[in-house]
Amino acid sequence: MRRLITAASAAVAVAGCVAGLLYLGPDTSRPRATATPAGAHSAGISPVDVARKATEAYPDDPAAWAGLARAEIERARTTLDAGRLNVADRALRRSLALDGTDNYGAVTGQGLLANARHKFAKGREYGLRATRMAPDRPDGYAVLADAEIQLGNYPQARAAVQRMLDIAPATAAYSRAAYDLETSGRPEDAAIALQRAVDSAVTQDERGFAEARLGDLAWSQGKVDQAERHYRRALAAVPDHPYGQAGIARVAAARGHTGKALELYARLVERTPLPQFLLETLELRHATGDSRQGSERAVLSTQVQMVRAGGGPVDPHLILYAADHGDPKVAVELARREWKHARSVIVADALGWALHRAGQNTEALTYARRAAATGWKNALFRYHRGAIEQALAMPEGSRHLSEAVALNPHLSLYHPDADR
Repeated sequence: MRRLITAASAAVAVAGCVAGLLYLGPDTSRPRATATPAGAHSAGISPVDVARKATEAYPDDPAAWAGLARAEIERARTTLDAGRLNVADRALRRSLALDGTDNYGAVTGQGLLANARHKFAKGREYGLRATRMAPDRPDGYAVLADAEIQLGNYPQARAAVQRMLDIAPATAAYSRAAYDLETSGRPEDAAIALQRAVDSAVTQDERGFAEARLGDLAWSQGKVDQAERHYRRALAAVPDHPYGQAGIARVAAARGHTGKALELYARLVERTPLPQFLLETLELRHATGDSRQGSERAVLSTQVQMVRAGGGPVDPHLILYAADHGDPKVAVELARREWKHARSVIVADALGWALHRAGQNTEALTYARRAAATGWKNALFRYHRGAIEQALAMPEGSRHLSEAVALNPHLSLYHPDADR
């Protein structure tokens, strides 16, 4: 089975935030595209192909090898193929062998790679090093912002992204800004930032990623038609975009076409067995009374066993799977392990839910509140918090459950208890 990047690793690419709306004002000019070879996109040449040709033409150029590493990491984010990270690692080693003293491209590449592998403390170190090397270049701040957000250091992430926006207001900065605007409870502003990310996209991968994020944002607000438009645009940019395909499956389910949705999910998880997609498939089957749950459950159980044995990064969706469909004690074990390395609100929510399912509601509430600390209008977070509060006989539990359904009326497609 092809090794896949976890959903949390993919999310790293949009982590970050901004203070205020100065960069979103109506007079802000459209960002200029960064340089890319003329005709590359129209000829169907991928950034990875371009970067690889550069290393063939200039095998002793450290910048060429650092560029290849960056292209491979970006492609890994789009395809969710973690094998590309090993290729990036080798390219970075080659770059550093050629220039190990003043190699900004390799340092930022090391930071991107560390973050993709959930080594966020190390990613932060590389980000700080890069920003000291070149305070007026944006890439180091991107690495730093991604690491800080996953470590739960939101003010520091905000400062890093604001610096990115000041230096280079382009897709990378706008995507990160959108993530924090969303997690700070400002979805409308996040949509504006993501549209800026689409408008300033240089590659089809960038465009597809931003459109899929716009789809997710619309979906989270129950805007099915709008979500579908963005998911289809993501697929137009990148025909096999996994998040675009998952989004179209969600839209089909929301319109009552459960059979079609499950067919779409089945094709997706056969090619891209990411925990998020497998769990969505399993929970849709469960919610609609479909008894054919064996394959998704088996794959997810195997992934849980592998991550327990391997000791590597833990996808939060695996934690949620273990909590709801496996052994809650294992879910707590995995969540506590991930919490040692990543303290984002996503991990806080997963840990809180695992503790709740294991019957440890008092401690669970601590993490549910931590997940809510940024103000994110996240229906699943509200549902989890409300269920924990109800278990503790707290009156606000019913309110949070009602808020969850109000935020996204389609939540019950995957969590039928949310309507109760």
